[in-house]
Amino acid sequence: MFGKSPSIGARLLVLGILSLVLIAADYKTNLTGSTRVALSYVSIPFYWLANSPSNVVQGVDSYFTSRETLMADNERLHSEARILHGKLQKFISLTAENVRLRELLSSSTVLQDSVLIAELVNVSADPLKQQIVVNKGADEGVYVGQPAIDAYGLMGQVVEVNAQQARVILISDSRHSIPVQINRNGVRAIAEGAGRIDTLMLPNVVATTDIKAGDLLVSSGLGQRFPVGYPVGVVESVIQDPGKPFLKVVARPSAQLDRSRFVLLVFSGERTR
Repeated sequence: MFGKSPSIGARLLVLGILSLVLIAADYKTNLTGSTRVALSYVSIPFYWLANSPSNVVQGVDSYFTSRETLMADNERLHSEARILHGKLQKFISLTAENVRLRELLSSSTVLQDSVLIAELVNVSADPLKQQIVVNKGADEGVYVGQPAIDAYGLMGQVVEVNAQQARVILISDSRHSIPVQINRNGVRAIAEGAGRIDTLMLPNVVATTDIKAGDLLVSSGLGQRFPVGYPVGVVESVIQDPGKPFLKVVARPSAQLDRSRFVLLVFSGERTR
C-alpha cells in the first residue's frame, strides 16, 4: 500500500551528486553568483551578532591593557623627566662653579705672592661668628694668620689649623678688624666687621676726613698681617652727625663672602709653601 522510501544513504548520495553538478555548473557558467552575493548581504548581521561577544571581550581587554600601558609609560616618562631635571640643575651648578673658579684663577695670575687654592667645606652655624672651614691645612703649609682672598677681594685670615683643614675668620666678623686705606687718596682707617656678612664699619673717622661713598678701601699693610693693596670694601655711606667729632662710615665687602666656594690662601712675605 505504501511505497518504500529511498534510504538515507541513497538520499545523501543523490544530494552529493547534485551538489557536484551544481558546483561544476557554477564554476563554468557562474549561475549562482547573484544568489551568493544576496546571501552574503543577508548573512552580515548574523556574523556581526555571532562575533559581538568576542569583540566586546577583546575591546574591554584592549582598553584596560592600553590604560595600564599608558599609565606605566607616563610614570616612566615622569621619572626620566625628574632625572633629567636633576642632571640639568647639576649642570647649571657646575657651569656657575667653573665660572667662579676661572675668575679665581684669573685673579691669582696678577698676584706676586704664592697662593694655594682651597675649597670651602663648612660654614659656622653660630650667627655671632662669621667663619668658614676650608679643606687645606698644615700638611699644605697653611698657617695661622694667613690671608684668604677670592676673585674680588680680601675674605679674612686663618685663625685655626689642623693637618687637613683650616678655619678662616671673615672680615665681616664683629671680632675682626683690618688696617685699610682709601685707594683714591691714601687716607688710613680701620675696617671692622659688623657681624653681618655684607657690612663693614669704619670707626673713629674724623669729620674732616676726605672720604665719600664709592671710595675703594684696600689693605694698607700696617701690622704686617695682610699684604698691601688687596681690595677690602667699597664705601656705601658717609653720615655726619652734627655736634659729633666722628663720621659714621659704612662699607660693603669687596669679596663675595656669602657665595665664594673656592678661596686663595696667600703665602706672603717670607712665608712659602
